[in-house]
Amino acid sequence: MIENNQLDHQIIEKKPLKVKAPARAKRVQGGLKKALDKATILLKVSHEVAGLNTLEDVLNKLVQFSVQETEADRGSLFLHDKKTGELYTRVAQGIHKREIRILNTKGIAGHVFSTGQGLIVEDVYQDQRFDATSDVKTGYKTKNMVCAPIKTVKGEIIGVVQTLNKTFGEFTAENLEMLEALSTQAAIALQSRQTLEEMTASRKQELEFLDIVSDVTSEIDLSKLLRKVMGEATRMLDADRSTLFLNNEKTNELWSEVGEGLSSFQIKIPNHLGIAGAVFTSGQTINIPHAYADLRFNPSFDKKTGYFTRSILCVPVINKEGKVIGVTQVLNKRGGPFTVEDESRLKAFTAQVSIGLENAQLFEDVHNMKNYNESILDSMSNGVITLDEDELVKTCNASGYRIMGLAEEQVIGAKAEEFFQGGNAWVYDKIKKVAAAGEMDIAMDVEILFGEKKVSSNLTITPLINQAGKQLGAMLMIEDISSEKRMKSTMSKYVDASLADKIMGDESTILGGQAEIATVLFSDIRGFTPLTEELGAQGTVKLLNEYFTLMVDCIEKERGVLDKFIGDAIMAVFGIPVVGEDDEDRALRCSIDMLRVLQDYNQARVDAGKLPVDIGIGLNTDTIVSGNIGSPKRMNYTAIGDGVNLAARLESACKQYAAQLLISEYTYKSLKGTYRVRDVDRVVVKGKTEPVGVYEVLDYHTEASCPNIIDVVGHFNNGIKLYRSQNWDKAIQQFGEALKANSGDRLSQIYIERCELMKKTPPGDDWDGVWVMKSK
Repeated sequence: MIENNQLDHQIIEKKPLKVKAPARAKRVQGGLKKALDKATILLKVSHEVAGLNTLEDVLNKLVQFSVQETEADRGSLFLHDKKTGELYTRVAQGIHKREIRILNTKGIAGHVFSTGQGLIVEDVYQDQRFDATSDVKTGYKTKNMVCAPIKTVKGEIIGVVQTLNKTFGEFTAENLEMLEALSTQAAIALQSRQTLEEMTASRKQELEFLDIVSDVTSEIDLSKLLRKVMGEATRMLDADRSTLFLNNEKTNELWSEVGEGLSSFQIKIPNHLGIAGAVFTSGQTINIPHAYADLRFNPSFDKKTGYFTRSILCVPVINKEGKVIGVTQVLNKRGGPFTVEDESRLKAFTAQVSIGLENAQLFEDVHNMKNYNESILDSMSNGVITLDEDELVKTCNASGYRIMGLAEEQVIGAKAEEFFQGGNAWVYDKIKKVAAAGEMDIAMDVEILFGEKKVSSNLTITPLINQAGKQLGAMLMIEDISSEKRMKSTMSKYVDASLADKIMGDESTILGGQAEIATVLFSDIRGFTPLTEELGAQGTVKLLNEYFTLMVDCIEKERGVLDKFIGDAIMAVFGIPVVGEDDEDRALRCSIDMLRVLQDYNQARVDAGKLPVDIGIGLNTDTIVSGNIGSPKRMNYTAIGDGVNLAARLESACKQYAAQLLISEYTYKSLKGTYRVRDVDRVVVKGKTEPVGVYEVLDYHTEASCPNIIDVVGHFNNGIKLYRSQNWDKAIQQFGEALKANSGDRLSQIYIERCELMKKTPPGDDWDGVWVMKSK
């Protein structure tokens, strides 16, 4: 019975086995069919994708397969851009294509890319990672989605693929598995097309870059070149605007030209300020993603114009010698901050155009110099003619045509041998002589014939030689010397040029004078006798000629009238015969310049082992009498009067006050400019009863000759006020402070000694602070 039961059990147990065997086989068969279908699909994907040429076609084909095999409504495939850290895809819009980009960490696609794990999202609006921006823009309603990373065979993630809205039911694990398989199968094709596209774009970019550089550097006009460079830099970097600044070495400014034609204007900024200045001085690129967050950014220009600067890329413009000659500044890249690639492209661009910039700048300098020289030639009263190396007349200025009485077509292109023939053959002989010797030749007071016109002239012929020593031709300068010109030229050596003009222009010159307000300058050499004893007669005359030449140049530069030389002294007047609004300032500027020029002259003398020359200068502004004084046969235009005498007394007083430049209160009150002046004294000069204020001007000093000059003047002026109020001790203290600032200030020491004397013998309560000079 037990055996029967066991048999029955076995029979019962065997029956289910007979039933299950076909089901398992069916499942295995079904699995094999799915695997075969999947392999077929993947093979089809590989085959179809392999025949596609462009990245857009591969993207579209893979999205088509993904949507079809996951039974979805639509899908998209994003590739990763390593340079920008973005995921991008392309969408067809008519005949154009639009590129969509998102950060590689944003949304569900960004999450899948970052983690490398596929996702099935049953309700996207319940998932915090979902970005509904696209739904809002398009009106499409995303319900569910499946998203898989695109991995290469080496496991590198190069993008993501996603399909949206399952047609029936929910997305399954099989859908995700199929999506991952499809993306892996197509990864090689995607990667190769992406690389090919990048290479093609890079090649196109390089060709465009070469075309841009070629186009830009072919321009020789600097203004047009600047605008071209700025336009191409803006376009090349997809920016809002750009500015190219060049450095002006003379003014230490960065400048750029904005606009065209008459409306163009220049922007100038110091070459050490702002972002541009920082790049120019350091030679280093600055890339600022947020301008207002950088302390170096100056927002004043934005405030003036209403422009808003977001991002800035500024690179130095460096020439082939490695010298920074300017900067290129690009503003507001569209779509985000400037990248490292932008920096590299802009650096390469500026490096290429720097040669063109220097050539254009050199061309402009040469052009400006040519215009400048032509303007000078046209403004000259002398005729200037130039010959080329073939002895043909190349140029002639307006004065040349006027002097010769000839037209341009009679002169330009003429052969020198034919132009200067007959009575003028001697001129051609001199031209040949100059060409042979390579040295200038001068013919004074000669006659040259031009047709029937005789021209009395001084003729100068100069060889034109380049830096290599090659002769380029010759230049002829013709000075027309009529009788009036000869007389004036002679007179100017004995009287001031402005006086010569007045005398030549006034036929009724008679004895007499008139009272005028003018500023008189007196200067005198200190210790002249020891100098004459050391130098002897010839040396003394040589010294005086050198000294007077320097001083007279200073007087003429400020349009003063040299009245006379009195031994080693000079007398000059400012305000006659023509009155100016700033006669006093011109006289003072002249005095300051005389002392500065003398410093350089003395340094050369000391270096040569010679004694320096020391002078004193006195200035006074007052009513003087000026005019022709003498006899009808011999007269002298000069100035006389108390105003002249006071200037001479002040020059002499320089010795007593250890000063070099003293001015009267009348000059001081008439000055319009600002100078470093200290109140020296109120004095009664020899031969006078009324006191006059005396001031010392210190502007000619350097920091070496008078250190801490501001402190010296301040303490001294405080001391002089205390001195006049008879507060001797405090005055001594202030003069002492001036000496601390400049131990060589002898005038402060003089006043300390005065105060000590006053303490011993007080002047009394009625003392008015006036000092009486006992000598001239």
